[in-house]
Order: sequence, then structure tokens, then C-alpha cells
Amino acid sequence: MALAFLVLPVVAIFARVPPGELLSALGTEAAKDALVVTVKTNLVSMALILAFGTPAAYWIATREPRLRDVVVTLVELPLVLPPAVAGIGLLAAFGRLGLLGGTMDALGIDIAFTQTAVVLAVTFVASPFYVRTAVAAFEAVDPALPAAARTLGAGPGRVFFRVALPLAAGGLGAGAALAFARGIGEFGATIMFAGSLEGRTQTLSLAIYEQFDLDFDVALAISALLVIVSGTVLLSVKLLTRWRSGSTTPIPFAPSTRTSS
Repeated sequence: MALAFLVLPVVAIFARVPPGELLSALGTEAAKDALVVTVKTNLVSMALILAFGTPAAYWIATREPRLRDVVVTLVELPLVLPPAVAGIGLLAAFGRLGLLGGTMDALGIDIAFTQTAVVLAVTFVASPFYVRTAVAAFEAVDPALPAAARTLGAGPGRVFFRVALPLAAGGLGAGAALAFARGIGEFGATIMFAGSLEGRTQTLSLAIYEQFDLDFDVALAISALLVIVSGTVLLSVKLLTRWRSGSTTPIPFAPSTRTSS
């Protein structure tokens, strides 16, 4: 019964309109514009999340427990914030009248209601999914291995890239997939901070909201696309993680050797 309850709404999206009509609806100008904006902003957001979130997660995972608990709580806070609060917070920080508004004006930068605002909104709501999973992945690395690398003369950077990062790769991939899936479905913070301007800031989720009253078939088509993308991302990560666990040694950068006596 629980599985049927979870699956039924997803099946209903595809059952309401034939596949041919779904494909033709995706060819509308609104759907194509929303797809371009979504892909562009989410790729930039994921690059930022991976570039800054990975070393941040490693730093958090290697701190003493009490400090780690405090920092992890701060990282997790966007997960439980109502979307409207996240949007208001971003406006209060980066808007023209926000905390950084004077600095932005001096530099001639206007963030609110631009594609940059979409990137920031997606990054804000999606990054905790990656960072929290990455922290757990780095915590699962046997501390004896980085310690052994340090005793052999490896510096902190070399230990991070050659030891910790390969060993935590499975968890990092899972976290990246969760963050990406969350990012493409972002709605609340984006509409508050970036608006819903077709061709500029209107993502697929915002297009569904707009098309709900204008053309329900287009709304269904975009919804079906998001279901397919999200499902594909999650399934691919599970298969990749299983493949890695079955084809790599415990230390992927140092293959095991067999010696004979």
C-alpha cells in the first residue's frame, strides 16, 4: 500500500496524456526556454557545489566532534527552512537593499531577478544535500590510511587528493546526484529571489506552475521530463556505486599485489 501510494501520482502524470502529445508539448517555446535556463543554471550551481563543498566537507569531517556537530547543524539548516524563508533570506543578503546591496551597487552588480539569482537559489537549497553526504563519506574513510600517508611524507593536499577523495568517491557521487535532483526541482527560493521571467529566470519547475493554468498538457509534459531526469540520475548513481564496489580494491589508487614465499 505504501509503494502504491508513492508510485500512483508518478504513474498518473504519464497516464493522463499519450507519449506523443507529451513530446509535442515539450516542443513549445515555454518548455524549451525553461529547459535551457534549468540546464545552464544547474550546471553552474553543481560546479560551485562540487568545487567549494568537497573541501568544506573534508574540513568538517576532520574536525573534533563538538565543532563538527555545530558546523553540520549550520549546513543542514537550509534543509528545514521553508522555501519562502530561503528566498527572503537570499533577498535580504544579496538584494539591492540587502546586507551586500551597497557593495553590489558599488561594483555595478545586480543579482536579484537574474540568472545569477537562480544559480544562488539552487546552490543554497541543494548544496546541503551534497555537503552532508560528503561529510559522512569522508568520516567513513579509515583514519589510519590518511595517517599512514602523512607518515610517508605526503602533505595535506596530497593526502586529500590521493587518499581521502578516491576512498570517498562513492559517497560523493551519491551526494552530487541528490543535490542535482534537488536543484532541478527547486521552486520556492527561486521564485522569491529570481522571479519567473520566461527565457531568463523561469526554470522547469516555475514553468509547470505557470503552464498549470495556461496549458495543462504542457505542465504534464514538463513534469514527466523532470520525473525521467530525476529517476535516471538516482538509478545511475546506484548502479555506478554498485559497479565501483565490485570492481575496485579498498585502496583504488594502490592495487593489491600478491607475493609468494
